[in-house]
Amino acid sequence: MEHVTTPPWAMLAYLAAGVLFIMALRGLSSPATSRAGNRYGMVGMTIAMVTTLLTHGIASLPEIAGAIAVGGGLGFVTARRIKMTDMPQLVAAFHSLVGLAAVLVGLAAYLNPIAFGIAGPDGVIEVQSRIEMGLGIAIGAITFSGSVIAFLKLNGNMSGAPIMLPGRHAINLGTLLAILGLVGYFTQDQAPWVIAVITALSFAIGFLLIIPIGGADMPVVVSMLNSYSGWAAAAMGFTLHNTAMIITGALVGSSGAILSYIMCKAMNRSFISVIAGGFGAAPEAAAGGAAKVQRPWKRGSAEDAAFLMKEAENVIIIPGYGMAVAQAQHVLREMGDLLKKEGVNVKYAIHPVAGRMPGHMNVLLAEANVPYDEVFELEDINGEFAQADVAFIIGANDVVNPAAKTDKSSPIYGMPVFDVDKAKTVMFIKRSMGGVGYAGVDNDVFYMDQTMMLLADAKKMVEDINKALAH
Repeated sequence: MEHVTTPPWAMLAYLAAGVLFIMALRGLSSPATSRAGNRYGMVGMTIAMVTTLLTHGIASLPEIAGAIAVGGGLGFVTARRIKMTDMPQLVAAFHSLVGLAAVLVGLAAYLNPIAFGIAGPDGVIEVQSRIEMGLGIAIGAITFSGSVIAFLKLNGNMSGAPIMLPGRHAINLGTLLAILGLVGYFTQDQAPWVIAVITALSFAIGFLLIIPIGGADMPVVVSMLNSYSGWAAAAMGFTLHNTAMIITGALVGSSGAILSYIMCKAMNRSFISVIAGGFGAAPEAAAGGAAKVQRPWKRGSAEDAAFLMKEAENVIIIPGYGMAVAQAQHVLREMGDLLKKEGVNVKYAIHPVAGRMPGHMNVLLAEANVPYDEVFELEDINGEFAQADVAFIIGANDVVNPAAKTDKSSPIYGMPVFDVDKAKTVMFIKRSMGGVGYAGVDNDVFYMDQTMMLLADAKKMVEDINKALAH
């Protein structure tokens, strides 16, 4: 059996790339070092790609150059045109491409195992390679179909409400066991129907796992699919005997799994329960989240908000997905600057699952040049709301909803939320009283005595507040 050998210098290059990837992850853990982290990742990927191109033996360089040109061109155009509000679905779409790539590479290796160095002249694939190939194709297919559903939900092409199939857990468990059983059988029989059924069932289970997950858990889904894409790449790295793919895939897979666990902990969710599907499935959410019956509430104006915040000592701003939709991060930073000129202490409170993907709000505030030392995570700032004169909520809903603490029937029950109800005054920007959050739950904060509802487009309302503050 002829094995693919990697030159010593290439092994050292892959090791250097792996170290740079680790440094990239370390850098990306903090906004202050994120730029350096990105640079480390770019250099590491360049080293890995060049090394692979110089040591490959399957496709011709012109073919590879053409593929890079097409893919790079599409990526460049997409990156230039994509809006920050569409970043979550873009991430989901990219995850789907990673999964699909793993499937295609696995099938290519199956169809031409001799060229990949995983079979002898008789075409019989090594048992170890069959396991790696089967698992890589399965994880890649799950990643692809799951990411497609996540994209459709995030993009609004599919309802964000959970779609509950009868007996879904039994179906999912049975399908997963069938996939694992077929991977085991594949070690004994490499017939085409085996790999075809593994692929088909894996595409199906990815779809079945994601459709029951509600909007409240979508950030966890995005990070979880990121983890899946890493494991798929690692499995294909073993098939291709590519050390860089194994290292990169393992780093992405493990970091994505850790992030998913951290987010589940922040939401008081069970990691196993979330990936099994079905959270966010309360009747109210599943029905589309009809708002509660008419209740009294108070409406305020931009001038009212500006006056109260000018008189305040401490203002805490809580951004959410509505801010992203309105692209209000820049005018929000201007509002913060104006308040600081008036001697007001301004802080920004970020919930781990605010927005549609991990770190969504942090990215937007960083884009608007909000100082890093003014941005605080949930556990670091939640105790300060009792001393806050104003809690300014812009486009957030679920992360400030007290139903998470009081209503056991709520799909967000148990999720840690900001204690905005303890602030002296709450200002809540939303388009209308008829809408509810992504989890489909009405919010008692709307109707509190100290709450002033600012009903308008978030960007327009903050612009009007800024005008009032400037006079």
